[in-house]
Amino acid sequence: MQNSQSSSKRFLDIIGELQSLIKEQGIQYGDKLPSERHLAEQLQVSRTAVREALRSMELLGLIETRRGEGTFLSDFKKHQLVEVLSTFIMQQARSVQDVVETRMIHERAAITTVTENEELRALPVWKGMQVKLNEEEAVFLREDVIRETIIATENRLSLKIWFLLKQYSGVSFDVAIIAPEEIEVVGALLEEMMAGNTQQAIAYYAQWMNRVEGERREME
Repeated sequence: MQNSQSSSKRFLDIIGELQSLIKEQGIQYGDKLPSERHLAEQLQVSRTAVREALRSMELLGLIETRRGEGTFLSDFKKHQLVEVLSTFIMQQARSVQDVVETRMIHERAAITTVTENEELRALPVWKGMQVKLNEEEAVFLREDVIRETIIATENRLSLKIWFLLKQYSGVSFDVAIIAPEEIEVVGALLEEMMAGNTQQAIAYYAQWMNRVEGERREME
């Protein structure tokens, strides 16, 4: 990927081409989609790119994967977020930054919800994350922290929206947390969440995101 803007547009292109292919081939709701390999050949993109597009579509309920059977089309009319968001991104000059800011709203809201709820902040998942942060051989991704935080709130809609916003914003969330400085900040974030200190937790989150977003801006 050259930069976040081009990668976002490539992702949008794949989504659009998949929808066009579905229409052209007359695939109906409940019908099976072609394999990843077949789709990659038809769209002339990598299987990884197709897999990421399909993953985001599945998270939004646009398609359904059945183990051992394949991927099937769901009712697009019930799920128009992809179309609405993609149209916005392609037409608005500030779209990438707007998507980033919207994504961060969901992240801050999840952290606040967990921190202010005694039952949620007592979940064992947070201590488990702290252990992984300090295990040399553990592969602990940035995405793991945010995803598990949103999952803890049990807000499935927020989780679906967040996954899509993450994809469009081009942020490097599929990166392992290995730098000592980042381990320290994320560890402090988790500690403040468990302690119920909302203001401090959000402050550490902001410090962490400054680092993450700084990497994205350097790639633009």
